[in-house]
Amino acid sequence: MENVSEWKGINGQLVSFKKQVDDAQKITFLGSPGVCTPFAELLAYAVRDVESNFVPLLDIDNCHKFEFKSYAMVLNDEISDPHGSDVVVLLGGLSMPKYDVDTDDLNKTVDEILKDDGKLIGVSFMDMFTKAGWLEKVNFDVIIDGTLTGVVKE
Repeated sequence: MENVSEWKGINGQLVSFKKQVDDAQKITFLGSPGVCTPFAELLAYAVRDVESNFVPLLDIDNCHKFEFKSYAMVLNDEISDPHGSDVVVLLGGLSMPKYDVDTDDLNKTVDEILKDDGKLIGVSFMDMFTKAGWLEKVNFDVIIDGTLTGVVKE
């Protein structure tokens, strides 16, 4: 994959994401529970007029829909159906070794829920998908990747 654009900061990431999902009506995020969930919430907020769902790891039967509340973007308590998604977003936490996600199973899950003409987007930090060797195993349409640097001040 080659770099096609650059962005800076959280707003840059959200604008890049919004451009990539374009006119999608249904988006499903797959990520590790806990770690990826807040990132999915933030991305779902950027496209809050679109139906957005979250699947923890590959557990389709535990999919929940995001709801925009006055205080936050939150997952509701009811099980939702991710099938027929225009966009599937794989979050970088899935590729962390501790979750041991099998890419064959991942690809089957994506194929099950993504529309035939849908788009597969990876969103990660620190080049996680490359480091995990997923670029050769998962057919991403696009990856939005950021590098985190920071300081602690006292």
